Amino acid sequence: MDKSLYVRLRHRIQARPNQMIKIEDVAQLVAGTETLDKVRNISIHQINMSDKSIVVLDVIRIIKEIRKVDSELDIQTFGPAQTIVEVVYKKKRFRPMFFIGVWLLLFLGAALAIMNFHEDVSMRIVHQKIFKTITGLEDDKPLLLQIPYSIGLGLGMILFFNHVFRKRINEEPSPLEVEMFNYQQDLDQYVIMHENKESSKNIDDD
Repeated sequence: MDKSLYVRLRHRIQARPNQMIKIEDVAQLVAGTETLDKVRNISIHQINMSDKSIVVLDVIRIIKEIRKVDSELDIQTFGPAQTIVEVVYKKKRFRPMFFIGVWLLLFLGAALAIMNFHEDVSMRIVHQKIFKTITGLEDDKPLLLQIPYSIGLGLGMILFFNHVFRKRINEEPSPLEVEMFNYQQDLDQYVIMHENKESSKNIDDD
């Protein structure tokens, strides 16, 4: 009988307070039906208040728990060596006033940043010179250039961020999404290094 078990840990999962984490929650398992039925419900960790909001489960810990059930299994591991368990105590409710306040803050901040940039580079004077070069006329307010420029600026921001509200324009991630992804990766790596008790050892532990 085939005694092989292939284990691939998930990178991150969410759990409820006091939930019992099982192997099938933190890993993808490939094996025979009998082996899967034997190991999939093995308990790995009980969420408690001392865990706070983050728990890191190491693949070595999972292998040890599997060995307690069947020491003859040939366990092959793939993918990440740790799973981050995020404990969700309470879902955040949507607060319209908070959303409107943040939206206004970002809108006004972005508007001031754009206006200050245009003032720094003398964009009004540039438009006046371009208008005079094209038409031969002088105009303190060359709206023929300023209106299309303003529309183009807004469209350019939409294309840059690849979103119209919640609708994605195409499948490519926006630069903001890439930066958020990189930030989350760095944050997860920090959590793994500092919260994973199996990856650190002090002199007092001897």
